[in-house]
This record gives sequence, C-alpha cells and structure tokens, in this order.
Amino acid sequence: MARRFAPYAAVLSSRIRAQRSYRLSFASDLMGALLVGLIEFAEVWVIFHNARVLGGLDLNAALLLFGLSNTSFALAQVLFGHLDKLPTLIRLGTLDAYYLRPQPLLLQLITSEVSLRRMARAAVAVVVLALGLVRNDIDWDAGVVALITLTLVTGVALFGGLFVAAAGCQFFLIDGAELTNSFTYGGSFAAAQPASVFPTPLKLLFCYAVPVAFTAYLPTLAILGLPGPSLIPSWLAWLSPLAMVWVWLAALGVWRLGTRHYQGGGG
Repeated sequence: MARRFAPYAAVLSSRIRAQRSYRLSFASDLMGALLVGLIEFAEVWVIFHNARVLGGLDLNAALLLFGLSNTSFALAQVLFGHLDKLPTLIRLGTLDAYYLRPQPLLLQLITSEVSLRRMARAAVAVVVLALGLVRNDIDWDAGVVALITLTLVTGVALFGGLFVAAAGCQFFLIDGAELTNSFTYGGSFAAAQPASVFPTPLKLLFCYAVPVAFTAYLPTLAILGLPGPSLIPSWLAWLSPLAMVWVWLAALGVWRLGTRHYQGGGG
C-alpha cells in the first residue's frame, strides 16, 4: 500500500520544497492569505457589531459559525483548491500528459500540488473557532466534542467534493471558472451566514442541494442548544456524513461524465 502511494507523496514533497525555496515570495504569499482571512472575519465582526443579533445568532455564536465554516473551507482549499487550475490545463493541452501516467487522473490532480500559503487563512479560522468555543456557554460533554470533530472532518470533505464537482464541470465549459466558483467560494460564504435569514428556496438549496449548512450552521445550533428554523431543524447536524456522501456521489458522477466527454487538447 505504501509503495502504491509513493509517487503521489514524492510529487507533494517536491511541491512543498519548491514553495519554501523562495522564502521572501513564500512569506508574501502567507501574508496575503492571512489578510484575506482577517478581512473575511472583519466583515462578520462589522455586521454583528451593528446588528447585535442576526438570524437568531449573536456575535459569540457568529464566531463559532465563522470558525467552523472557514476552518473546513480553508483546509479543503489546501487539499483541493488547486483543482481551480484545471481550465488552464485543458486550454493549454497540458492535461493530456496526466493521461499518460498509470495513475487515476483525479488522484494525480489532487496530489499535484499543495498550497501552503492557504494555511495562513486556516490559522485565522482556527483562532476564531477557539474564541467561539470559549466565549459561548457550551454544555461540554462527549457528544459536543464528537459533533465538533465530526463537523470539521466532514466539512473539509464536503467542500473538497464541491471543488471536485466544479472541476468536473470544466470539461463542458469554456473558461467557466467564475460560474463554478459560485458554488465553491459562494458556498463558503453561504456557510458562514445564519441560514435562517435566507428565503425558503435558498434554505433548501444550501441545506439539501448544496448542503453547506451542514458544515457550520446546523452544528452551531446543535452545539449551542438552539432550535433550527423551519425545514432545517438543528438535529440534522448529526447527519453531516450523509450530506458529505451525497456531495461526493454527485461530484464523482460529474467528474466521470467530464472525463468521458474530454477528447484531448487537439494540439
């Protein structure tokens, strides 16, 4: 088993060494990602500093909501975010080189790069999550710990599935990254908002079709012992593995259709 994954580990190791070779550039990339995370948090702080309560959540609850959603998304970005480059590979015809290697195409692309700079954004989210856990009155027990762990693991996997689904769509679209980003990065934004403020169609979209509500909003309600709005009760937070499986089934289906549709760069 170890020998089977050795080529992927070697590629990842080389990418990590390459990013760290140019220290000034690496430091500037880290600082840029850190600023992005801080700006996103500042938006939440400004909104709840003025509104006080939004969608039944106060600032302390919003910290937990933001921390859960952004930690999951930032880590998914580190592992899967470079799939955004697939349209460039298709357009330049360089994707064909991946087909010549005796490994699965998707696994090659996932392990072809890891963006360490995005860890800075994840660090901001982890700090905010820690503040949210400290500042809220949480009735700590084994169930709460299990739910937090389950939420983070399935949240990373769920956002990863969205990146794979978005990549699969690129085989049918021409420079369609902006469209698919509405489901990946737009999904991340929606996950950090109280879903109770959405109209009913958006509640159904973000809970059942593109179920980003399972990455933060529903777990926040369950952890704090708050009731959920109509159509999305808080006990659904425990079903996040099912939401993750649904996303990956859809993502792998789209990916399979896309790769079967692809006929080469034509160069």
